[in-house]
Amino acid sequence: MKSASETDQVCTTQRAAEILGVSVSSVQQLVESGAIEAWKTRGGHRRIPLAAVLAYKGQAGGQHTAPPTPATAPVAAAPRHRDREQATILVVEDNPMQRILYQKHLADWHLPAELVFCENGYQALLEVARRQPDIIVTDIVMDGIDGYEMVNTIVNDPQLRPMHIAIVSALAEADLEARGGVPPGVVFFGKPVNYDELRGYLRAGCAQFLRAAR
Repeated sequence: MKSASETDQVCTTQRAAEILGVSVSSVQQLVESGAIEAWKTRGGHRRIPLAAVLAYKGQAGGQHTAPPTPATAPVAAAPRHRDREQATILVVEDNPMQRILYQKHLADWHLPAELVFCENGYQALLEVARRQPDIIVTDIVMDGIDGYEMVNTIVNDPQLRPMHIAIVSALAEADLEARGGVPPGVVFFGKPVNYDELRGYLRAGCAQFLRAAR
């Protein structure tokens, strides 16, 4: 998995430990306890969203050397969703076969989320305005409003609350840079899709939603 600037958007365990001023083992415990969301790459390396690390530091003052108990675990700052008991995941994919694969995998993972599927950027923007999903997974190359234009529209709209956004594409990094690069805060997954990485990413996003909704 890559991002526009991996050192800016995604941390290793070592980097997270440096930011928080704690040991690597303490960060591992925080992740295992669910206090900080993370996922693992295909090679088994842990990747932690920088936003989650900074949110924990802001909540905890960066002074913890061990994870707090589940009842008092600090969570990332996010809007509260008392009217919903599960997250909403929006998947945008114009290829019917790939969309079916997404549907099968996400159903098998039993995520605590409502699943919404769109086949183009225009439909997706309508769903974003109507539902304001918590997590968006989108292809880039699509007819009409493509995923890149859609994502930029979302991240630049001040009326929308923050969302986890991941783009999934077979485009080379040079092609992405030619389009302006991956927007800040957006995670990039290459194709063919690594479903283990994607599952970890979605589980982390759902976990953050559930904590914010309490």
